[in-house]
Amino acid sequence: MSGSATPSVRLDRLSKWYGEVMGLNEVTAEFRPGVTGLLGPNGAGKSTLIKLICGMLRPSLGSVFVNDEEPFNRAQVTRRIGLCPEQDAFYPKASAWSVLTYLTRLHGFGGRDARAIARRALERVGLENDLTRGVQAYSKGMRQRFKLAQALAHDPDVIVLDEPLNGLDPPGRRFFGDLIRELGAEGKCVIVSSHVLHEVESVARRMLVLNYGRVLADGTPRELRRELPEFPLTVRITTGAPTELAARVMALEGVRRVEHTPDGLEVLTTHPKEFFDALSEMVTNDDADVGAVVPVDEDLEAVFRYLTKR
Repeated sequence: MSGSATPSVRLDRLSKWYGEVMGLNEVTAEFRPGVTGLLGPNGAGKSTLIKLICGMLRPSLGSVFVNDEEPFNRAQVTRRIGLCPEQDAFYPKASAWSVLTYLTRLHGFGGRDARAIARRALERVGLENDLTRGVQAYSKGMRQRFKLAQALAHDPDVIVLDEPLNGLDPPGRRFFGDLIRELGAEGKCVIVSSHVLHEVESVARRMLVLNYGRVLADGTPRELRRELPEFPLTVRITTGAPTELAARVMALEGVRRVEHTPDGLEVLTTHPKEFFDALSEMVTNDDADVGAVVPVDEDLEAVFRYLTKR
């Protein structure tokens, strides 16, 4: 399958409502090759926009174009889209390779080609040693990798990633971040949806901010940062060695508070990117005991409250 010369997604006064509830309100924007972050709190309209781009919903008003064609109910358009969904949904007892081979055949590939393509996709996301394992037996991070392989296998032009870093440990976040940037450098049109500001900022060259179904801001991370005061970020870390990790974390620049929780630590930092980079280095180079790393939403909500009151 040959891809589009210049993959793109274009939204023209795009609106979608459900009865009397407005999901998206006259959104005009364009996504070009490279990585664009789709940012917004819960209820902002991100999920509605993703479904419209992927052809799952018909617009109420306005238009959405993927490679200059409308995607709703048009298989030839949606075949050029790869979606990594937020929710998990897997076939019981089926191996990763067999599931991905089946899904690849649905895109029109023959059996031999589909098996080879599925293997390459799983290898690219680091699952080459777990091809024959059942997906339901995968860890959270491995499931995220499998969903990414599913999105990439058929070599789409447009890749939509819905909360791809959710629940990953620091090495997993670094791996995903590197791969997302790599896809953008290859000329893919990559859209990364998240409710966590620093996650989008770490991979995207541009960010589109939604709130209540409208575009709140659109620009590079640096441009958006100039619009914001220094908002701190609270992070919860699962660890089996909280005292040792607390001492190391307190020494990092920008850390304002470290508190113990039943599962580990809660950290307040004014330098999120530097904090996550340092935490990843601790795990990779020093084998620090770090499990899940989860940003707390309230800090991002403060950012949006500030933007809406300007």
